[in-house]
Amino acid sequence: MIPTPRTPGIAPGRLPAEEIAQNFADIAPPFTTHEALVAADRCYFCYDAPCVAACPTTIDIPLFIRQIATGTPEAAARTILSQNILGGMCARVCPTETLCEEACVREAAEGRPVEIGRLQRHATDTAMARGGQPFERATPTGRRVAVVGAGPAGLACAHRLAMLGHDVVLHDARPKGGGLNEFGIAAYKAPDGFAQAELEWLLGIGGIEVRYGARLGGDLSLKDLRASYDAVFLGIGLGGVNALEAGGADRDGVRPAVEFIAELRQAEDLARLAVGRRVVVVGGGMTAIDAAVQSKLLGAEEVTILYRRGRERMSASDYEQDLATAHGVRIISGVIPVRMNGNGAVREVECAYVEDGPQGLRETGETFTLKADQVLTAIGQALGEGVPPKLELERGKIRVSGAGRTSLPGVWAGGDCASGGNDLTVTAVAEGRDAAMDIHRALTG
Repeated sequence: MIPTPRTPGIAPGRLPAEEIAQNFADIAPPFTTHEALVAADRCYFCYDAPCVAACPTTIDIPLFIRQIATGTPEAAARTILSQNILGGMCARVCPTETLCEEACVREAAEGRPVEIGRLQRHATDTAMARGGQPFERATPTGRRVAVVGAGPAGLACAHRLAMLGHDVVLHDARPKGGGLNEFGIAAYKAPDGFAQAELEWLLGIGGIEVRYGARLGGDLSLKDLRASYDAVFLGIGLGGVNALEAGGADRDGVRPAVEFIAELRQAEDLARLAVGRRVVVVGGGMTAIDAAVQSKLLGAEEVTILYRRGRERMSASDYEQDLATAHGVRIISGVIPVRMNGNGAVREVECAYVEDGPQGLRETGETFTLKADQVLTAIGQALGEGVPPKLELERGKIRVSGAGRTSLPGVWAGGDCASGGNDLTVTAVAEGRDAAMDIHRALTG
């Protein structure tokens, strides 16, 4: 059920249902077979291809594109999925413009790379549409592994372990799996329930038991998991959010952007989802962009992103920034919110210009205010409650070495909760896959 908004400026139905449905249609429609063949024909099939080096999962990109070019997209899908079992979702949400496509020789020569992401989607969608798993389980090893967290890292780890013959019990605190793929990305990037469809397809490998509603630190204790299983993998993500250090941040209408996005992703009727007339988003990453653009698509009249440093320092790619501005989102850089003003509910945001110098950010003394009836904060996430104190941390995340080994024997970790990553879906998949291989080696000698 969609909650009733507590502030008069936040309301549902700002646009007709038909217009909202059109706004949230697939942002990058799939290739037709002919379009895929034309796009594949642009690849030079480079030896020692730079696009492969730029891919966190090291997919053999020239090979799968050649397989598409020769009319065998299912073979291309197997090439992709052998390295990245969530290749379908990554083809939709991966920032290819800063990874494989930025490294493409065509990009360097012509400013127009091979459309690797869309070709990857063509291959994986073709394989999934025809059903069945391209992989089979090995002979059972008799070993049981607990995977905590059904997000990208946990799913990649569970699938690889199951494929290697281990029995896996996959635990997740939420009532459904998928992690950020299901709850944390813009709806227009993966419409039509794709995250759940991919999850069900992945579980088709067999050997994976799923237990939802099981939270580490609540229903689950790491001590019991270590005693009951041969190995444990933690892919718990980042369950907490960083607090906004500004006066009045507790006013009605101020909330984390991740909550807004999760609510939107689970809404059965987007026309009933409440949004402000004037929305301010604080942050400079993908979450900020997704929250801002979706606010616009729901009918917000004014949407402004506030970022404390220059736009070149934003972790959201140039493509995502351009996407936001193309939808009418205003990005103001070099500013911080200092106070949320209002009588109970937020009515305006008081902002200060800042300079980024050797000693960090410094207010210049110039201020301005923005009218706002909804403020969404996207200033980073942190480990939630329930992380065992015996696990060593590094910069607020679980410290890992090698392929995800933690400070506790028999416990691995990967994805956003582990140190060293860059909070991308594709990186989480790589870390889950590599941890699974390390677990396998540890269990089989």
